[in-house]
Amino acid sequence: MVIPAVFYDALFLEHETGEHVENRQRVLAARQAILDSTFEVEWVTPTPASEEAIARVHEPAYIDSVRRLAAEGGGWLDWDTAVSPRSFEAALLAAGAGLGAVERALEKGQRSFLLVRPPGHHAMPARGMGFCLFNNIAVAAAHALAEKGLERVLIVDWDVHHGNGTQAAFSSDPHVLFVSSHQAGHYPGTGRAREVGTGAGAGYTVNVPLQPGDGDGAVRLIFERLVEPLGREFQPQLILVSAGYDAQAGDPLGGLRFSQEAYQWMAARLVSLAEEVGAAGPLCFLEGGYRPEVMARSIVATLRGLRGELPAFDPRPSSDEEADVRETLEELRPYWRGVL
Repeated sequence: MVIPAVFYDALFLEHETGEHVENRQRVLAARQAILDSTFEVEWVTPTPASEEAIARVHEPAYIDSVRRLAAEGGGWLDWDTAVSPRSFEAALLAAGAGLGAVERALEKGQRSFLLVRPPGHHAMPARGMGFCLFNNIAVAAAHALAEKGLERVLIVDWDVHHGNGTQAAFSSDPHVLFVSSHQAGHYPGTGRAREVGTGAGAGYTVNVPLQPGDGDGAVRLIFERLVEPLGREFQPQLILVSAGYDAQAGDPLGGLRFSQEAYQWMAARLVSLAEEVGAAGPLCFLEGGYRPEVMARSIVATLRGLRGELPAFDPRPSSDEEADVRETLEELRPYWRGVL
């Protein structure tokens, strides 16, 4: 049985956000749930990313602005994105966890869960937003392409919010296949099905906007009709996941209804896809999820999936879920003829 790695450091607790929903309790609850679980993981202490690695995704002036704001005692990048005195260090460490996980995946075949904060998938090249400072998953993908010689990286984003920063980083890049499922019309307002990438990257951005109330039936459709057939055709060498848990039923910031079993199933299916195409990973980067105890249990379920434990999961998609996925299929078919 594969023993997954969990990347964690107490410095993540010192990204201080006060009473904000994205707070230290999230990773504390998840860490305790993992410690209380009945299976083995390898705890890994990350090392910080270099600013050179961050600059593959973010503009140097923006990196400097985050450093200065932290050094001056902290503040806000926008109305909901906090910076505290140690946030810059924590953000470098969160991005560095991604680099370390990539190295382990390529050298040892190890799968990982990155129990990190601040999260990353909303961070744009020139600004942070949506609780995110640096785009951890985009930095990891850029590192794999630039430093490890990879040519094809698959990023799956199952957060309730669209991964606009990750899309911006790779929208014109055919070396990264980006698949995001998210709630339609929700923050940050991007991620329409017609957003399929630009230039050489046209067709390599896949957005599945879901309606409030969509749940496990949509999960099944997205994997069976999009993620898996596209993955087999694309033949990724590395699989990365923006693992948000705010699409789970009852999350205060979302309106979707994914179950705990859905997260284990998605992780296990990505393990199977990785084995089928010879890819490293999957590597799961913590993004959203704002009911800490519920999120923690689903992270444990995700780790079971990374171990290859496929749960019983056979939801019947509703007609609304069918329609939502069909919209994306219609937008993508011109780029993937004979595949979708």
